[in-house]
Amino acid sequence: MQPTNRISPSQMLTLAAISLFLFANLSINPMFGGSQAMAYNYSQNTRAPEFPSNMEWLNTGRDLSLSELRGKVVLLDFWTYCCINCMHVLPKLANLEEKYGGNLVVIGVHSAKFEGERESENIRQAIMRYNIHHPVVNDHEFSIWRSYGIRAWPTMVLIDPEGYVVDIRSGEGGPEYFDPIIEDLIERFSRSGDLDSNPLNITLEESNERTTLLSYPGKVHVNPDGDRLFIADSNHNRILVVSLPDGQIIDQIGSGANSTMDGSFEEAGFNNPQGMAFVENRLYVADTGNHMIREADFENRTVSTIAGTGQQAFAREQGGPAHTTPLASPWDVVYVNNRLYVAMAGPHQLWVYNPDNGEIHVWAGSGREDIIDGPHFWAALAQPSGIDTDGERLYFADSEVSAIRSAGLSPEDSVKTIVGRGLFDFGDRDGSGDNVRLQHPLGVAWHDGLLYIADTYNNKVKTVDPESRTTRSYAGSGREGLRDGSLSRARFDEPGGLDVGPDGTIYVADTNNHSIRIISPESESVTTLQLSGLPELSMDESTSQVITIDPWEGSSGQGAIQVDLQFPEGLKLNVDGGIRILLHADSPSVVQSERVEIFSTTLPVTIPVEWIAGNNAINLDLNYYYCQDSNEGLCYIGQERLRIPIVISESRENSTLSIIHDVTGINE
Repeated sequence: MQPTNRISPSQMLTLAAISLFLFANLSINPMFGGSQAMAYNYSQNTRAPEFPSNMEWLNTGRDLSLSELRGKVVLLDFWTYCCINCMHVLPKLANLEEKYGGNLVVIGVHSAKFEGERESENIRQAIMRYNIHHPVVNDHEFSIWRSYGIRAWPTMVLIDPEGYVVDIRSGEGGPEYFDPIIEDLIERFSRSGDLDSNPLNITLEESNERTTLLSYPGKVHVNPDGDRLFIADSNHNRILVVSLPDGQIIDQIGSGANSTMDGSFEEAGFNNPQGMAFVENRLYVADTGNHMIREADFENRTVSTIAGTGQQAFAREQGGPAHTTPLASPWDVVYVNNRLYVAMAGPHQLWVYNPDNGEIHVWAGSGREDIIDGPHFWAALAQPSGIDTDGERLYFADSEVSAIRSAGLSPEDSVKTIVGRGLFDFGDRDGSGDNVRLQHPLGVAWHDGLLYIADTYNNKVKTVDPESRTTRSYAGSGREGLRDGSLSRARFDEPGGLDVGPDGTIYVADTNNHSIRIISPESESVTTLQLSGLPELSMDESTSQVITIDPWEGSSGQGAIQVDLQFPEGLKLNVDGGIRILLHADSPSVVQSERVEIFSTTLPVTIPVEWIAGNNAINLDLNYYYCQDSNEGLCYIGQERLRIPIVISESRENSTLSIIHDVTGINE
């Protein structure tokens, strides 16, 4: 995909130099997913343009410059966070970073396609959602893009330790292509003594974020009876099962580990699960990050893989036996007429799985990324990310063309566009036909003749009438945020999926708010689902943060430890989740019981102890849930270890150790 840009005269000279280098040495394929090999032809004729001084940097804690990075191999990754091909590149970049350590610095240059992607806060959320651990610069005006002559997402530029452009590569195959070149550069500059192997000192965005009960939930699904809600807790790599309407968590599918492991609900692993479909006590799951389709059997409480190999498909796969056919980012699923249809975002296609013969194959889409209607084999799709059905046709959210489209349930049928027009035709405009504009919709659900749309980058839920091709905003003001209330005043933050219960209640995966929202047609209001029956927090002694408190001096004999939490304004202890405290002391101990565990739903918490004369230290592992005063639907998790040096003697009179733990600034 190629964005349109105007190039100012002041940029022409640098661009000409870069372009001359490109055409002299490379054969660039500007389309997504290019993997064509190119000869390595190292040249030191082109100095890498310096970053402008007025850029916003993320995942660093400070600004960076190329001059500061002299002595390191630098790999620039030009990306935009909506792009599935850019997503596919990120794990490969992480592998390079791990392999080469401080010798290599990867920098993500985020040059946004969509208007909503221009905002630094949205990029920050994407950084954490995709687990990015390298610096990112917000190139929202395409200034760095133009200075390097970039033409497509994703494109990578390799810069040597002296600051010269080595090579440029477009497509998903960039990391594999650059791997041996990076190795060669490191060896060459190490021999000359010009290599800087010291790790780059940066502050990651995740270090400033509170831990939440849900982490970037991508999709939700209501069972046909309307009494259970399945939540794809995507960044926690699990599925939560919630009873309706009370919001009680009644089961968890997946251990939370990022893996392809099959097995019991407690053992199985997922990687960024998304869409789901519940059929006859089985839940089908689009295990997006693992490029697999999984089946959760509620009768036997087991998870098994029914399609995909665990490896991303790179060639134009047409299908075959499901267990041996690689897939590419299946994003959503729907079950109809004993077939499971898959919105396969990676190759821009719809696929179908046949449980009768265990085969999976392409259903619609040529693999070309575009918006072209016509017969299934001829039509062009663009990153389908949500799918549903009315029993007669398939409806899907074609996110990269900001379109809602349909496909038939017969092979002889065709793909039709309901609303949407092109790769760069997007916005926020209600109306009919070709006048409608959406912005990267990720979710679609059919109910009672209407399609409900998660218009993701517009922070809205909309309705689409597939017959009249009319669209209207239904819920959400359009401004990002977390606010309940009337349909027009409520706020969402990049909702990624939604489903409608039998009674018409709409459940929304409000992805960046780490919450599930409920839209009531009856009351015409939006609320946040308050989850209860919260999972017991692990009492692992290796907690995420250790805080040492000033030494305390006390008297031997019967006493107590009193723990209270002081929350920032607007936050409080979640009484359903409560607080669990584990007391354990160094040995020999100054307390008679070296290990005590206590749970409470109120504060402060008092732990009876018997002090023993001596000098030592005790540890208090705190594990607790807390939430907003006004909205218990957004639930945070606090996990800290308090370490307190203790001096106990018979001459002291104080027997109660009182601790007021201020959680302000913890994960904030």
